[in-house]
Amino acid sequence: MPDADGLEMLAQRIRDLRADAVIEVTHNHGQAMIEVAPDANREALVVLSEQGYSFLSSLHGVDYYPDEPRLGVHYQLLDMDRVDRVGVKLRVTLDDPAVASVVDLFPTADHHEREVYDMFGVVFEGHPDLRRILMPEDYQGHPQRRDFPTGGEPVIFTYNEPQTPGWTQ
Repeated sequence: MPDADGLEMLAQRIRDLRADAVIEVTHNHGQAMIEVAPDANREALVVLSEQGYSFLSSLHGVDYYPDEPRLGVHYQLLDMDRVDRVGVKLRVTLDDPAVASVVDLFPTADHHEREVYDMFGVVFEGHPDLRRILMPEDYQGHPQRRDFPTGGEPVIFTYNEPQTPGWTQ
């Protein structure tokens, strides 16, 4: 991971491309993180890719409930030559949970973006096949959101089969 000065230099390269792209730069607990504006994720990831961080090792969603903007997307980029990591994150509201897809930049983002869409409801604009990947297509809601009701449906086991009449219909 880049040190604090190296991280600031990376963030400055993003700012050189677009002044309002970087929201915050943090270097805590051995992790380098750049928070970008939601509409600047592609530009930031292109700049970092040109700096050697060309492998997207993970992309995942976060729900910051009750804080706003509530939903987040975190990218972990890896420079495989230097074995160096940097994180990029952004936050979107429930009213407009859309960010640009990066599948064309990082093919590994394909299923990751679909999973974040399925579990959190973040829409990745320009994704070639954005549809549910874990839940049924007709499923209502996004199960990883913190306000999603817990409990679910009862699971039928052989010991409780008689107490659940009509489960075979």
